[in-house]
Amino acid sequence: MIPYIKEKTNTATKKIKNSSKKIIVFNIIELFLIFVICVLFYLTLNINTKRVLYIPKGSTNSIITYLNKNNYDLNIIDKVLVKSLGYPQSGWIDLKATRLKKYDFLYKLTRSKAAIRNVTLIPGETYYFFLKQISKKLNIPLKELFISYSKYAYKLDGNIIPQTYSLPLGMKSNDIIKHLINYSDKQYKKNAIKIFGTYDKKAWYRFLIIASIIQKEAASKEEMPTVASVIYNRIQKGMKLQMDGTLNYGKYSHVKVTSKMIRNDKTDYNTYKTNSIPSNPVCAVEFTAIKSAIFPKKTSYLYFMKSVEGNKHIFTSNYKSHARVIKKVQRSKRFKKQINNKKQVKQKKYYKKLHKTSNERKKSTVKNLWKNIN
Repeated sequence: MIPYIKEKTNTATKKIKNSSKKIIVFNIIELFLIFVICVLFYLTLNINTKRVLYIPKGSTNSIITYLNKNNYDLNIIDKVLVKSLGYPQSGWIDLKATRLKKYDFLYKLTRSKAAIRNVTLIPGETYYFFLKQISKKLNIPLKELFISYSKYAYKLDGNIIPQTYSLPLGMKSNDIIKHLINYSDKQYKKNAIKIFGTYDKKAWYRFLIIASIIQKEAASKEEMPTVASVIYNRIQKGMKLQMDGTLNYGKYSHVKVTSKMIRNDKTDYNTYKTNSIPSNPVCAVEFTAIKSAIFPKKTSYLYFMKSVEGNKHIFTSNYKSHARVIKKVQRSKRFKKQINNKKQVKQKKYYKKLHKTSNERKKSTVKNLWKNIN
């Protein structure tokens, strides 16, 4: 009897063990299926995003952190999925939509690229013409760009550093202007800390105003510290700056300054009427001009006049010397004009004679042909 009972007990135990194993397997499968369903449900959730995103260079972890700082609320599941899909594209990416499923969003992070247009802001150019260029190249209404600019700009001009910017198509005006101004402000801060150890925005922009006048007036980079000295010397003596360059602001950047413009312009850009510098920078400013505004050359110069060649200025310390330079330059210009006029007259006579000779040759050729025919 005893062996029979033992055998029966072993069989029952085996059945219980097998049954337990099956339950565990089923539980694991069930949990796995629940997990898969949850993940699939999670991946179908909608996410609101900007159509065009900037992705910085760096590891997947640092990119996820950057996106979270910009209110994307990505977690460890997203991190794992992104890593399994590939590596996020750095730079500007175009997601083609502003509302996506979570999976589409994560997939496009690793696959998308935006169409880029290069837009160049040259030193001395005004924001007005730069925004017009952006409007044309990126097909954005100019009015929208002006509204965004007035929203984020600290001053009327000088907020954007001159250089070539690679901007994506499809980006909104608000985001473009914000990006350009934030980038420039970081560069200003970096340079200010290098020079002063701190960034006082109000003080920095005062240097920018002076630098923008230097940018407009100097014939070369080498002249910039000397032009800066003239500005500071005139300010110190309470003299009006009386510089044409300050009137080439905004939409007047490419306009020739005339006596009529000087009489009619009532803004503080008109340094023929005001005793101070303008309240805003005149244009976009390169770092050489800013450096010259901070570290001007020590001189006694109060005046300068463009040379006949136009590639440099003649600097003087008093009006008497300045007046002599003006006369000398004017005489040289008149003389140069006379020579040019004589050259033009000679050229006209030469071409007239050449034309006459050519006509005579044609006539004689026709006569000869007629004779040969007859």
